[in-house]
Amino acid sequence: MSMNKVIHGAVRRDLDRFVGALSGFPAGDQKRANELATAWDNYDVQLTNHHEGEHEIAWPALESIGVTRDLLTTLDGEHEAMAAAMGEARMAIGALQRAPSAENAEAALNAFTNLRTVTVRHLDHEEAEIEPVYLDKFDSPELQAMGKQFSRASSPKVAGAFFAWLLDGASETEQQVIRGSIPGPVLAILTGLFGRKYKRDVAPVWGA
Repeated sequence: MSMNKVIHGAVRRDLDRFVGALSGFPAGDQKRANELATAWDNYDVQLTNHHEGEHEIAWPALESIGVTRDLLTTLDGEHEAMAAAMGEARMAIGALQRAPSAENAEAALNAFTNLRTVTVRHLDHEEAEIEPVYLDKFDSPELQAMGKQFSRASSPKVAGAFFAWLLDGASETEQQVIRGSIPGPVLAILTGLFGRKYKRDVAPVWGA
């Protein structure tokens, strides 16, 4: 499993969490609406960063090892569809936070259900096309350089929140991939020090 697929696992988990939480949202619960808005803020940042990183860093590396420009253009088009669905979810969660009514909860549920459908369709497509390339070319100079570029692009604060989010609910296999990609002491510092805000403010929203 590539790190890209591990990230996709976290994206899927959060979407399932949002849909589950909104399906049983207690009308009038301002505290729960605020919690979901906090979780959304993190999710919005993580998914946006992931897609911007793919476009700016991953796509050029993949094209250099044989992935076609036509495929990457198609995947970028799917990103645009996801961005539109994210915009609808962003507005819906904002409306729910301002007025946590049953009507706004239902609208948010519909928006997040659509976002999950659009996103999972894209993730499935990307993994079918790109995951074999990541695994086959893992040791190539191009992908090794790509990994270093991703590392340099994140501050400790950003990386800490990212890895805390990535580990929250990760499977044993996903955890092994994460720990195989970054030294244990470094991961402990990032998540323990720079991931504290995620652990304090976001993880409890999901009961972690």
